[in-house]
Amino acid sequence: MKYSIHVFLLTVVLAIVACGKSEAPAPAETPAPAAETPAAAIDEATAATVMGKVSFAGTKPTPKKIRMDAEKYCTEQHSGKPIDSDEVVVNDNGTLANVFVFVKDGLGDRSFPAPSQPVVLDQKGCVYTPHVVGAMTGQSVDVLNSDETTHNVHPQPKNNPEWNISQPPKAEKITKTFAREELPIPVKCNVHPWMKSYILVVKHPFFGVTGADGSFTLKGLPPGDYTIAAWHEKYGASEQKVTLTAKDSKTVDFSFAGN
Repeated sequence: MKYSIHVFLLTVVLAIVACGKSEAPAPAETPAPAAETPAAAIDEATAATVMGKVSFAGTKPTPKKIRMDAEKYCTEQHSGKPIDSDEVVVNDNGTLANVFVFVKDGLGDRSFPAPSQPVVLDQKGCVYTPHVVGAMTGQSVDVLNSDETTHNVHPQPKNNPEWNISQPPKAEKITKTFAREELPIPVKCNVHPWMKSYILVVKHPFFGVTGADGSFTLKGLPPGDYTIAAWHEKYGASEQKVTLTAKDSKTVDFSFAGN
């Protein structure tokens, strides 16, 4: 009986102590990180344009010849003759093709959505085309194989993941994106060592690649001070400063000198 009374008294004491305790407050929730304030939208009514040409100074170099004797199919696509390399292409008007021109500085913290339209890099006649292509971060890059032979697509970035994929004849496209800015990303084919191209990735849409007339146009820029840069695989990079006012249109020309 004494044992039962002791158990009863102990139970009562424990109950009283428990009731006297206050519950520990629940830990405060970690506040969600504040959303980044989006950069102000560009007012199209005041947007400016930069245009220009990239000229070549000096004696026009003799193009390097590419021989494709290692594979019959490739030589047949060019009537069995060597073709000119795209490393240096001087146009008939004295300008330089395959120059990547872009806004290097001046956009501040503005961010831009990646275009829904993909960039296309094709393999045709055992050559990458275009030789130089620009893309935005996050934009899809579609690699095609229009040839009746197997290629091996091997971009070699330093700031983005490297990949190396075999692509059979007329196979489905390979679609990739690059998350970080990088200029340039060399692309090669491990099957055909003469195949080479470059992908240049920036985080805005203000870029272009010179073509058969050596010209470029960068539209839709907000007023401000900018650094415009031009890059060529053999001759390196050149920069110029430009100040744009509302609805401005400025000409910025570049020149690269040959050896």
